[in-house]
Amino acid sequence: MKAIVQDRYGSPETLRLAEVAVPTPGPGDVLVRVEAAALNAYDWHAMRGDPRLARLAMGRSRPRARIRGRDFAGRVEAVGVDVSQVRPGDPVFGDLGDANGAFAEYVCVPEALVAPTPANLTPQQAAALPLAGATALTGLRDAGRVEAGQRVLINGASGGVGTLAVQLAKAFGATVTAVCRTRNVDLVRSLGADHVVDYTRDDFTRGPHRHDVVFDLVGNRSLTALRRALTPTGTLVLSGGGVYGGGSLVGPVWLIARGRLLAPLVRQRVVVLTTTPGRHHLDALRAHAEAGHLTPVIDRAYPLREVPDAIRYLEGEHARAKVVITL
Repeated sequence: MKAIVQDRYGSPETLRLAEVAVPTPGPGDVLVRVEAAALNAYDWHAMRGDPRLARLAMGRSRPRARIRGRDFAGRVEAVGVDVSQVRPGDPVFGDLGDANGAFAEYVCVPEALVAPTPANLTPQQAAALPLAGATALTGLRDAGRVEAGQRVLINGASGGVGTLAVQLAKAFGATVTAVCRTRNVDLVRSLGADHVVDYTRDDFTRGPHRHDVVFDLVGNRSLTALRRALTPTGTLVLSGGGVYGGGSLVGPVWLIARGRLLAPLVRQRVVVLTTTPGRHHLDALRAHAEAGHLTPVIDRAYPLREVPDAIRYLEGEHARAKVVITL
């Protein structure tokens, strides 16, 4: 099969299209013929081995997982013994997690990491959901504990996670303020945002309004500034997954580290978001999609051979919403 492989950390030039063996499903595994995959900020940080501390898990001198990519959608080709919830021919979507491998014609994945594709989504839209959707869902529902009638601000609302977070916050009954740049104002309004702050013109941390939940997906503001945008008992949710512009993760990692230290000392809740891939997130995302609450926005689609170009586009801060790979 064809796959995008990487044998050393570095720029998109380290990625190449190669022929590799089709994986064989073991007990509890599902072999999926990939129809679409999606890019996340995670992918280009894994490609570069950034931050370097993460290489302890990803591989010290070279990537332990040769094939890049996490999110995918496709059809079940074969199943291993002990698989009971899907059968060959079923449309599925999922997140491979740190195992990677989605930028390929086939992926082999534990049954617990796939779910039926939402009936009303295309494979490209379904592939765009798993990691970004799970981040938005856990950030708002679990960490933020968003309830109807609350005021929610999303910093980084036009990105892959942000565009889904705007829709989910509205589905939860919140009044949503979206922070983005000028060219994305109409996009986030079309997704349901009640108020939009153009960060090139206004500083949301110095505005007159206070919010019950601030969901930060960028990491470009200090903790003091972010907390200033909250009510006295509001919740700040920090996620480093939405870093823009090809920059290092050092800034967001430092912000998150400070957030962990500060959390026990202040009245406001400060929550550092962690998300683990799993069927429970996929099922919840499918339910929201099929209810009409959640429709991924696709910025661009690239063929498999052009994954390096797709990552350059994502790294360069030009992308909005999701960038997908079609097979």
